[in-house]
Amino acid sequence: MNDILPPDVAKWQFVEEKARAILDAFAYRELRTPVLEYTPLFTRSVGEATEVVEKQMYTFDDRGGESVTLRPEATAGIVRSAITNGLLHNQRQKVWCSGPMFRYERPQKGRYRQFHQIDAEALGFPGPDVDAELISGRARACQPR
Repeated sequence: MNDILPPDVAKWQFVEEKARAILDAFAYRELRTPVLEYTPLFTRSVGEATEVVEKQMYTFDDRGGESVTLRPEATAGIVRSAITNGLLHNQRQKVWCSGPMFRYERPQKGRYRQFHQIDAEALGFPGPDVDAELISGRARACQPR
């Protein structure tokens, strides 16, 4: 895990502001999910027999004996939140979130066990149009100014 020191914070804020502007332009709304979720959310959505679940998740029992996990990715929490809060009842949603994720990986230069991710999800949209829209937004973000 690493600290983000004052000289680097401006770079992070620049990326976050660009991402927010692009996602806002495509009508994605920000959603904030917990960093800690019940483990079955990830074992069911990511798959019990995947390397992420078997070797990379930070999982432990809380004081009540419930198995909880520091989120290894954002999609499962976004979908859980949308379902739990009725955001998909007869409607479609374009949402995004950002924040720290956690995976136990072998130490390597440039790979940290806590990393940050920006995730956009279009829920309930049929066909590939919304995928093309996301790719277009990504291409726009990568263009030199």
